[in-house]
Amino acid sequence: MKFIDEARIQVHAGKGGDGAASFRREKYIPRGGPDGGDGGRGGSIYAVADRNINTLIDYRFARIHRAQNGEKGHGSDCYGKGGRDTVLRMPVGTMIRDLQTGQLLADLSKNGERTLLAKGGDGGLGNLHFKSSVNRAPRQFTRGGQGESRELTLELRVLADVGLLGLPNAGKSTFIRAVSSARPKVADYPFTTLNPSLGVVRVGDDASFVIADIPGLIEGAAEGAGLGHQFLRHLARTRLLLHLVDVAPLDEGVDPVRDARAIARELRKYDQSLYRKPRWLLFNKIDLAPDAEVRIRRILRALRWKGPWFAVSALTGAGCRETSAAAHRFLNAGKKPASRASRAA
Repeated sequence: MKFIDEARIQVHAGKGGDGAASFRREKYIPRGGPDGGDGGRGGSIYAVADRNINTLIDYRFARIHRAQNGEKGHGSDCYGKGGRDTVLRMPVGTMIRDLQTGQLLADLSKNGERTLLAKGGDGGLGNLHFKSSVNRAPRQFTRGGQGESRELTLELRVLADVGLLGLPNAGKSTFIRAVSSARPKVADYPFTTLNPSLGVVRVGDDASFVIADIPGLIEGAAEGAGLGHQFLRHLARTRLLLHLVDVAPLDEGVDPVRDARAIARELRKYDQSLYRKPRWLLFNKIDLAPDAEVRIRRILRALRWKGPWFAVSALTGAGCRETSAAAHRFLNAGKKPASRASRAA
């Protein structure tokens, strides 16, 4: 199924039914008086988070959603039937905004969370409400109220604890395959990842966290270059970023230091809060560089890096288990651990 993380929809709640103007007419009961019932309320529209849905593709093609109108009132004190509500099931992590005002209406961050998008109109009053000692045969009734109508934007932000960053072909997809059961596409050409991938990393019998892989970033991503800018929003909910750096690039002209700084600049231009998230460096492909330790030390000095870093090989799995364990400790402790390096055996 194609991954869709943005959609625009219209929601129209049901109109309330009109009240009835009716009088009791039975044999041997003269002047029975008013007995017009109220109209039924219009149906409302709700959004519910459903963990079994992982894309907004249904709302890309079905853009208009309506709830049922309420029935009008009847005689004999009979009220009209209320309209059926419409429930829209959306992926967990969906943010719903009013298109006109930009107001955030809901952030569906938990499975089963329910929110009202458009309220149905109230039913009108029948003439039995207007009887009094001086008005014994009222013919007044009220019309049902109009339901709310809104145009909404839906934005899906995946729920993950850890996010992967890096240039195309830095090894992000290989890394997530090494630490989890996720199986994103892996190939020897750039931009093999076209959609975000989620994986569950298990570091013990009852210890795990969720990791997210997004398409590779290139310089100018914040302005729209490449694919990664479309999915940077999916890193907004993460608590830790793992920045993969290729220490064994195939092209001689590639500079890991320049590329690492470019990724940091793109984060800062896209969102300051994303840039300020804890970020660790993962020096990948150490199995292809005999002098990997020397290269890593040179990159660290050039970047003046003081934070945590790890040397890993996503292909062979070297250092991946240690990295996952450290990330799990960080997520549990909620604070930055001391800098350390994991060395390949």
